[in-house]
Amino acid sequence: MSVTISVATEQDAEQIFKLQYLCFQSEAALYGNYRIDPLVQTLDSVREEVGSDCVFVARLGEEVVGSVRGKVTEDGAAAIGRLCVHPRLQGHGIGARLLRAAEAALAEERGATKFRLFTGHRSEGNLRLYRRVGYQTVGRSKGADGVEMIVLEKQAGAFVQTA
Repeated sequence: MSVTISVATEQDAEQIFKLQYLCFQSEAALYGNYRIDPLVQTLDSVREEVGSDCVFVARLGEEVVGSVRGKVTEDGAAAIGRLCVHPRLQGHGIGARLLRAAEAALAEERGATKFRLFTGHRSEGNLRLYRRVGYQTVGRSKGADGVEMIVLEKQAGAFVQTA
């Protein structure tokens, strides 16, 4: 059975919520902070995002095994976030496929001119992925949860082939 990427539906919200909680445990451990945003987000908030934002899921059969979401901000950039892949399937290119799907939809359907994402400063695996697919560090910020974040951007249309 192969993993497929598709637009999330309302029915996916609960699986996305549970997957996000599972996947971000390792990030929380990395920072010694179990109050990071993805772990305190409510199911209702996830449902709202699925209804209004650009949300994609990776499916293995009926199971949601990955997710990403994005929305276009006032400056024309697309804020991409909450990229996660089930721990048992990480390292197989699913995250890069989800990211490409979100980028394409945000540029083609919502007019994004560039993509912006944030990741924790100790999240080396995330940073490797983002740099491999063309993102460059443009700054740092402190998240509401106190974690120091690295801000990365890529121009829309600057799609990089990944293996």
